[in-house]
Amino acid sequence: MKRHCLGALSLAALLVSCAVGPDYKRPAFDTTPVFKEQPDWKPSEPADAMTRGPWWQIFNDETLDQLEDKVNISNENIKAAVAAYDQAKALMDQARAGFWPTVDGSASRIRTSSGSGGITTLTTSPGNTGTGGTPTSGVSTAITTGTHTSTIDSVGLSVNWTLDIWGQIRRTVESDKASAQSSAAALAAARLSAQGTLATDYFELRAQDQLQKLLDDTVFAEQRSLKITQSRYHYGVAAKADVVSAEAQLLSSQAQQINAHIQRALLEHAIAVLIGEQPAAFTLVATPMRSDVPTAPAGVPSALLERRPDVAQAERKMAAANAQIGVAKAAYFPSLTLSGSDQYSGSAWSHLISLPNRTWSLGPSLAQTLFDAGARGAQVRQARAAYQADVASYRQTVLAGIEQVEDQIATLRILEQQAGVEDAAVKAAREAEALTLNQYKAGTVPYSSVITAQTTRLSAEETALTVLSSRLQASVALIEALGGGWSATQLPGP
Repeated sequence: MKRHCLGALSLAALLVSCAVGPDYKRPAFDTTPVFKEQPDWKPSEPADAMTRGPWWQIFNDETLDQLEDKVNISNENIKAAVAAYDQAKALMDQARAGFWPTVDGSASRIRTSSGSGGITTLTTSPGNTGTGGTPTSGVSTAITTGTHTSTIDSVGLSVNWTLDIWGQIRRTVESDKASAQSSAAALAAARLSAQGTLATDYFELRAQDQLQKLLDDTVFAEQRSLKITQSRYHYGVAAKADVVSAEAQLLSSQAQQINAHIQRALLEHAIAVLIGEQPAAFTLVATPMRSDVPTAPAGVPSALLERRPDVAQAERKMAAANAQIGVAKAAYFPSLTLSGSDQYSGSAWSHLISLPNRTWSLGPSLAQTLFDAGARGAQVRQARAAYQADVASYRQTVLAGIEQVEDQIATLRILEQQAGVEDAAVKAAREAEALTLNQYKAGTVPYSSVITAQTTRLSAEETALTVLSSRLQASVALIEALGGGWSATQLPGP
């Protein structure tokens, strides 16, 4: 028996070395040596913060740092991605269990009872007398019953081991491992998305704080202009129309001042949800907006293949789909299972484990599907088609990543140029407003000229603020498009 067992195991060891299906190789993706928009753009304030710590530290904002830390802990979307990753790891562990035999144990006690009945005939002796002393030879009958009870105890072990001859289990593990790595990359992508959204909302909120200050200053300046107009009207050097126009201009600015609170409240609520808090329990104190725009170097397009988690996610999905082709192909070949059992059965528990009570079995079994009406072929074609779909999705993800980087480089470059023009426009508008107001005081221009100058100055400052906010948001978007300092080397190993 031992020879047969050793022979079967040796044969299994030889066969286990083969695995059907294609081995995975990442499809080539030719990228350009540089980004199209990069040659004419230079990062305004390049920093190496992303190589030393979390990417948002490049902005050197303590409040933003604290909020980003809360996102990593409390954001519900990130928690869901963590749970999905844990599920993928469990599936991989479940697949790996297929490499090992399954061992089942059993124990039972069966009690049986059987009953039987019969009739026994008895003949009386001659000395017996009947009624009145008359001798009789009568016959008497009696019914006897009997019951038999027995108890059978049994214990045993059974072993089943499906040998991975054609690599079906190995390909399944390979696929589940790649799927787990894809889930890890999806978690990183979800985290990066939440971090980027938070930073964008944060800088938008700071822009609203700056807009609020701008409108407060504007209302204060227009209140002074109204007093000047009212004074000139009191002394008869200005018309009533000037006073009415000044009041209308002030009311219009006050309406803008009130309306600005809406967008800030919405952004504050959005930030609260991103960090997993209820809006009622969260408040951000207004602070001045930064005037500089730190940006990160774009590098080369090929780096995106390793630096973007969504690209890594798509690539790992492709690897998982490739392994599934081998799983489908393995169905063409027979499966070999080694089975064995060892059982003891007897009526006395104290002597149950003894040789006379032992029953054992050991042997291989081979199973092969002889006819399936093309089902296996269809499964192989389905697996190949799924792989090709994932290849296309991977390439599209890479293209989309390159597009996002190109978009943000162009946006930053153009907005930087626009910012210089807007700053000059603000300076000129402020000077024009001051000169026009002095001319009005001197009585050389009507008050409508003052209103025009004030409106022009406010519009120029609002536009400059919008450009600065857009530049900060584009800087965040560029860092996010570059992967946020993430690397595919962070994916979990075997």
